[in-house]
Amino acid sequence: MKTENNTGRVAVITGASSGIGEAIARALVADGHRVALLARRTDRTEVLVRELGNRAIAIKADVTDRDSVVAAAERVSEIFGPADILINNAGVMLTGPFDSTQRDEHRLMVDTNLLGAMTVTEVFLDQLRSSGHGDLINISSVAGRVAAAGFAAYSATKFAVNGWSEALRLELQPDIRVTVIEPGAVRTELTSHITNADSKKLMQESLDWAILPEDIADVIAFAISRPPRMTLNEILIRPTVQKH
Repeated sequence: MKTENNTGRVAVITGASSGIGEAIARALVADGHRVALLARRTDRTEVLVRELGNRAIAIKADVTDRDSVVAAAERVSEIFGPADILINNAGVMLTGPFDSTQRDEHRLMVDTNLLGAMTVTEVFLDQLRSSGHGDLINISSVAGRVAAAGFAAYSATKFAVNGWSEALRLELQPDIRVTVIEPGAVRTELTSHITNADSKKLMQESLDWAILPEDIADVIAFAISRPPRMTLNEILIRPTVQKH
């Protein structure tokens, strides 16, 4: 059964349990949209739903598991109706020197950052098309523009997201607008998962001057609020003090 709150567009956010995804959810609900929060950690998204009210739902989904994404898409359609906005935010950043000791982490980044986004988009594509004015937002990174030592595998996934997004722009617009967001350093828990000690120390030092998840969320809310005649296809957002 669909909820009674039918106003606003329906947005699906992956990786919605913390950081940028959580901030996006708050920003879009504040703008009158309804949000489906997809994440593996539903304990966190359920707390967020209680805060946001009946404009939000929490759905357990793993972007590397297509069956769980298909089930999530069916639930979104059943409760809110088809998605108008898809925000591919789920990702991992496991930086460190490129060698065989991190091969499992390299594969995890490819599976999550690139193939996960492709899977979610493929599953929700018909819903976005049916809206008549869909928005696809892919969260990339400044590392998708500039590759640094220690970022080989991570940058590879983000360069790939940028190329994939540009091809989708040509394929899907004007029916579905495609926007790629390229954040620089953002104050989230992403760095806490890095296993290489030197790389982790370096990345956590950047948190002292990093921008906030809310800064990224505000930009995304602005982008999707633009009239259908225009698209902000690529947005690079860095702390003012960040050099690269």
